[in-house]
Amino acid sequence: MNESNLIKENYSKNNTAPAGVSTDLNANGVHAKNSLHSFKELSGFFEERFKVRHFPLQPEQLYDASQYLLALGGKRIRPVMCLMGNEMFGEIKEDAYHVATAIELFHNFTLIHDDIMDNAPLRRGMPTVHTKYGEATALLSGDVMLVTGYESIQRVDVGFLPRILSLFNKTAKEVCEGQQLDMDFEKMPDVSFDDYVKMITLKTSVALAASLQLGAILGGAGLGNQHHLYEFGKNLGIAFQVQDDYLDAFGNPEIFGKKPGGDIMANKKTFLLLQVMKMATEAQRKELSRLLSIGDESKIQPILDLYKSCNVDKWAKELKQKYFSKAMYHLEEIAVLSARKKPLEELARYLMDRDV
Repeated sequence: MNESNLIKENYSKNNTAPAGVSTDLNANGVHAKNSLHSFKELSGFFEERFKVRHFPLQPEQLYDASQYLLALGGKRIRPVMCLMGNEMFGEIKEDAYHVATAIELFHNFTLIHDDIMDNAPLRRGMPTVHTKYGEATALLSGDVMLVTGYESIQRVDVGFLPRILSLFNKTAKEVCEGQQLDMDFEKMPDVSFDDYVKMITLKTSVALAASLQLGAILGGAGLGNQHHLYEFGKNLGIAFQVQDDYLDAFGNPEIFGKKPGGDIMANKKTFLLLQVMKMATEAQRKELSRLLSIGDESKIQPILDLYKSCNVDKWAKELKQKYFSKAMYHLEEIAVLSARKKPLEELARYLMDRDV
């Protein structure tokens, strides 16, 4: 079972549609106005529409490369959040599927380029696009994927289009800024906590936040509700990254699906590494520096022990809770019936309690 299906299956065990809530479609194939759907249900709706060929057949090398990555699947969290943002305020519009498709195409465009920059050989357990098709074709396939995303947005009702394009473009630029900061940080010996949070916010969180707000715009939400939904997504994204850093170090490998310490092996700057650098004694810093210079797995356990001796594991849990609490505050402030917030609340709690 791939990661996407595992998340959907685990999430769905305790998150089914409320009793008496219809999941029927209306005559136009759009979901009924008063229905409340779980992440799993909306993910299924989106996947049914998305699992088509998005590109022409020729030139074959170019468009097959683009379609190849999409066929590998994914969690589809961002496009589904767009649908959830719409549904919080009413009936899911056809335009929400156009925007959700653009969001997923943009996300995969960034993955192609990220893999080239990282020289990554695998993506979702399969050869990366540049490994399979060559770097030049991979660059072009990513570019055409981005253009295809804009073609999907172009189908949005003109009454919404200026606001949708403005937020989409702002977010796209911010994601690129975050990626650049991430690369810059790799070359810097010291990175501040605030700078790291800024990088994570731009690289990861704004895409979640904007996906929700884009859906809310289509649902007719007011500016105040849009703001709170955006802040919910932004803070949830930061909490998610803290959790991800924690699981990479301390996750159960039988549940997490991989050996702990991947970030340690790569000397990746994470919330954990930044905190241990701050909390360690002078002697511990020297030892950490020595360990980081080691190029094999023998450094993983000593660094994990150092994390624990500096209480970084406990600190990370508290930090995750801090951002999660901020997210839930903004969700609570959204002026809709509590029942309409339930699917997002359940998804947020699942993401924070996950082991994978």
